[in-house]
Amino acid sequence: MAITYVESPDRVRIALSPVRRDLLKRLRTPSSASQLATELELSRQRLNYHLKALEKAGLVELVEERPRRGFVERILRTRPGALVVDPTVVTGEFTKIHDQYAAEHLVGVAATTVRDVARMQAGAARADKRLLTFTLETEVRFAQPGDVHAFTEELAAAVRQVVERYDCADGRPYRMVALGHPAPAVTQGESDE
Repeated sequence: MAITYVESPDRVRIALSPVRRDLLKRLRTPSSASQLATELELSRQRLNYHLKALEKAGLVELVEERPRRGFVERILRTRPGALVVDPTVVTGEFTKIHDQYAAEHLVGVAATTVRDVARMQAGAARADKRLLTFTLETEVRFAQPGDVHAFTEELAAAVRQVVERYDCADGRPYRMVALGHPAPAVTQGESDE
């Protein structure tokens, strides 16, 4: 799946206004300014202002141009795939905390992972290649809060053993992140999804 990776605060600001968010949503299906102006009950001039800003930011793209009664109608769409915003753009740089049990450290590591993988995925998509990644995901229930520390130490020792077995000095480096956080409470209606 293609990714549009946004790492500039200005590009994020451009997409934040309610009108522009609505345009990004509507332009998942290609459309013209005249069609959108009618749907949104906005003047063409005002709508074109928003569309030009989104296009300049690289959030929408030209699909085709059609001759129409003496002018050229431009058909635009939201760039295909997911729109991924670098978390550090939204939250600012995280303090570099190296306490493996600090929530701030977990969020910082997760933000870095999102940024790095999104950049590499965008590059792989441009090269028409697949980015080789892996994800391990599970849930564990701890009887006591202290069990978290014992579990973390045991897991770290097991991972060290596996890493030692597969690590090769001239191999391609992979970054592996293991993190844990309390599972969010399931709200009614989400349990079947």
